[in-house]
Amino acid sequence: MADTEYDYDLFTIGAGSGGVRASRVSAAHGAKVAIAEEHRVGGTCVIRGCVPKKMLVYGAHFAEDLEDCQKFGWEIEGKKFDWKTLRDNVLADVDRLEGAYTETLDNHDVTIFHERAEITGPHEITLASGKKVTAKYILIATGARPRMPECQGAEHAISSNEAFHLDELPKKVIIAGGGYIANEFAGIFNEFGSKVDIVNRGDRLLRSYDEAVRDRLLQISTMKGISFRFNTTFEYIKPCEDGGYFVKLSDCEEEHADLVMFAVGRLPNTEGLGLDAAGVELGDGGEIKVDRFSKTNVDHIYAVGDVTDRVQLTPVAIREGQAFADTVFGGGDPVAVDHSCIPSAVFSHPPIAAVGMTEGEAKNQLGSVKVYLSDFRPMKNVLAGRNERSLMKMICDGDSGKIVGIHMIAPEAPEMMQAAAIAVKAGLTKADFDATTAIHPTMAEELVLMR
Repeated sequence: MADTEYDYDLFTIGAGSGGVRASRVSAAHGAKVAIAEEHRVGGTCVIRGCVPKKMLVYGAHFAEDLEDCQKFGWEIEGKKFDWKTLRDNVLADVDRLEGAYTETLDNHDVTIFHERAEITGPHEITLASGKKVTAKYILIATGARPRMPECQGAEHAISSNEAFHLDELPKKVIIAGGGYIANEFAGIFNEFGSKVDIVNRGDRLLRSYDEAVRDRLLQISTMKGISFRFNTTFEYIKPCEDGGYFVKLSDCEEEHADLVMFAVGRLPNTEGLGLDAAGVELGDGGEIKVDRFSKTNVDHIYAVGDVTDRVQLTPVAIREGQAFADTVFGGGDPVAVDHSCIPSAVFSHPPIAAVGMTEGEAKNQLGSVKVYLSDFRPMKNVLAGRNERSLMKMICDGDSGKIVGIHMIAPEAPEMMQAAAIAVKAGLTKADFDATTAIHPTMAEELVLMR
């Protein structure tokens, strides 16, 4: 397939989940492919995002498991937690995964340039070393980075990127933000014994999630000892001679914290790529504007993943990368990713999972809706003496009975949601769920027993 007019059929800038999938599949279709990555192969998810964070979540769960196990007859003497052991084991597994991603590219004969790349002309890419190459198609898959707000002393705060490399756990941490990253790290630090305060400039958490689930997480998190401050902003962060920082918020007096983390959103990585000179159109937030087939306004330049700011989720980037490769090099009909009805999860303590419309969205769009709830205390929590209730919520079209949304906060909610999301995507009805025999005793059986 290789086009002799160019050095490569495809040159991908960014070796994250979307870029790697697009490059691998394009090569499997017969294209000659190269990819450039200035940091580490694997991107945000593998190196400094959802994968290492989920490992920290697993580690944090043991804090409650070791407490709960006593009611199940287990005695654990001399238990203690060593942060550095977990940190180093997680980072070692990140190294393993980076090697696996690199091996995948090598096995498909994808040329890897471990350096920055910039578009410097029509079909031309210049690497940091000065080497120039040409490609018939260029794919931008550079992802996004944490947004760091402007306030006095903001440089003393960390983002989620640095949280995986801390030398020691903070006694007190202030986390700015109300989204999934803020709530996930709040749960992690809290279970490891840190005093955690979440500071949010708005008046609610997790805006895109159903109100009942959001309220339940706030209630449980508060019960676990996490403090929340709403409608407030940072005025300054100042280093303290004895260690840590003096922090001044707009609604209270100066206080001391050992660590300040900003988790207030992510910005597309579009700077320094030569996009302006190439004529690639950007949105107001710096995101690359693309059509449903991930093509920019420049015919030979495409973009997938977080850099487009369509849906900033790793599985979405992977599907976009796959669709791009199949469309451009697959030889069949063009393939577009359906960005509707995408399931998502927040790995908080306990986790949240959702798919489809919230109750408010359904009422606005459909008018007539029926809502089914299951509010219960999981069996394990009952025996352990843990006063923590789970909530499942099903939103249905009032006329047809079609399920348009499922929302839950419960142990293992994301594991249950994956299968439930298939049913919602397929357009099943409440009657279809009712006709399904329950698996007992499980939490998931509540999905087919709600009345």
